[in-house]
Amino acid sequence: MSIASLAMYDLPEVTAATDAWWTGLARAMRREGIEDVPDTLCRDGDATSVWRAPDLLFSQTCGYPLTHDFAGQLRVVATPCFDCAGCVGPRYRSVVVVRADDPANSFDNLRGRVAAVNGPDSQSGYSALRATVAPLSRSGRFFSEVVISGGHANSLALVAEGKADVCAVDCVTHALLVRYRPAAVANLRVLGTTTDAPGLPYVTRANAGDDLLRGLRAALFAALDDPDLAAVRGSLLIAGAEVLPEGAYARIIDIENDSQAHGYGRLA
Repeated sequence: MSIASLAMYDLPEVTAATDAWWTGLARAMRREGIEDVPDTLCRDGDATSVWRAPDLLFSQTCGYPLTHDFAGQLRVVATPCFDCAGCVGPRYRSVVVVRADDPANSFDNLRGRVAAVNGPDSQSGYSALRATVAPLSRSGRFFSEVVISGGHANSLALVAEGKADVCAVDCVTHALLVRYRPAAVANLRVLGTTTDAPGLPYVTRANAGDDLLRGLRAALFAALDDPDLAAVRGSLLIAGAEVLPEGAYARIIDIENDSQAHGYGRLA
């Protein structure tokens, strides 16, 4: 049986909505004649093991793994669009968050502070923050310390608890937490936003044929047009999707290269 996963925005509060979205997608895929469509999403193991699975049918990944560790190993189906602040069509930004009582009123005020990041392989939590402070860095340094949290919600918790001073969180995750877990952001505020990039794409395995890719795209857009799925899409903030031009995700590489051009190749 093929594997499907939608782990990127699968907060516990929206698990039921994520499952319902997959049920609608799977139904549309079967209508397109796609075979071996799983009934349920895979939530076993980590995301990278799913992306490496030879029988991967459908998943969602971050742009940084897509252009780095998984370069050439996944095919982009389409890029979803989300209805929240920080998103414009298929592009998104990260919000840079500090405690509500933090006196910082500019990015430069964060110099010498402690930053929390979800992981070094994240566009939204690491690379976008690095690019934001790179022009302000001195001799390859800006923060006094960088701590790895393992996830966006964990980064926000570290800031709220005073164990870190700042983090960058992708705007969709932030919007979902504002809606479904307001206590997680109650004592925090958005200081600003990072540069934008193509959003987290829906993907399939690298050796998926063109016929399968066309079928997956047709099924996705059918599900996006399905009025019976409107409430589910609204719960997940999903507003549509676009098939971006080939090479659009080179923007992720450009953002990284810009940081390196400032002598700031590592968040430090």
